[in-house]
Amino acid sequence: MVLTIPQKDALTELINIGYGRAASALSELTGYRVVLEVPQVAIHEIDKVAPLLATVINGEVAAVNQVFSGPIAGNALLLLEEDAAIVLSGLFDQERAPTRGFDASAREVITEIGNILLNACLGVFGNLLHVQVAFAVPRLHVETVDDLFTSITGDAAEKLTYALMIQTRFSLRTSDVSGYLIIILGITSLDRLMRELEHWEGRQLE
Repeated sequence: MVLTIPQKDALTELINIGYGRAASALSELTGYRVVLEVPQVAIHEIDKVAPLLATVINGEVAAVNQVFSGPIAGNALLLLEEDAAIVLSGLFDQERAPTRGFDASAREVITEIGNILLNACLGVFGNLLHVQVAFAVPRLHVETVDDLFTSITGDAAEKLTYALMIQTRFSLRTSDVSGYLIIILGITSLDRLMRELEHWEGRQLE
């Protein structure tokens, strides 16, 4: 599926609003200014996502996975290379020694960052598109991209067909860390999202 320019612009604007809310919450949490760059947004068929990510991600990834339900339902993921997750957790937890690797403390920090970011972005979908979205407790996975997507799509109640892939970059304390926000949807949910986006755009023009 190829997004039209208006669809891409509307999705980018929605995600950017979510990023603004997440950055504010993360800044308050750390006491430092956190910036999330304007996202790059694309939609891919689900079976194309893992091969695409394999070209830019090596080895295992740290992924915060949050299932959401309602008229628009699916899985949301914050995906980071394990090394990037270690760096990001260290930026948020200054007392943590980098030599400790991706230990329980780092996993807790990354899960909380993912929870804040995913809730902010999915919350914008709910608030601005006027649809009720309920969130499950986020879970952290550390595994290969192939294994991650196999487990997520295999466990889903509805067949997940498309992935909204959003490249993102955290800027904090003069350091940048790149990752991906991925929202996986079935056909019904994607159709509903596109319709609600169109209605939202119409309200913006009134």
